[in-house]
Amino acid sequence: MCIYFHADDSLWKYFFMDEPLLSSIEQHVVNVVRAKRIEKGWSQKELAYQLDVSIGFIGDIENPKYRAKFNLNHINELAKIFECSPKDFLPDDAL
Repeated sequence: MCIYFHADDSLWKYFFMDEPLLSSIEQHVVNVVRAKRIEKGWSQKELAYQLDVSIGFIGDIENPKYRAKFNLNHINELAKIFECSPKDFLPDDAL
């Protein structure tokens, strides 16, 4: 849900928590990475170390209350870490 309103001649848009912060494809990537991490038995800290990001970054990505997300460079590095193709993090069909 979002509300639009005018304030001082500028348009503002407010979002409420019932609206997802990530797009469907962004959430799909997060879900795949989390599943691969858990399958390996790795903690968020272990994955953060291998990806060379802060421990909090992985936690923020996996927490639906934050907008943090993986970028293409992350996905490429994750493919190296998990020994798979970057395509493995994406859905077969458009979402």
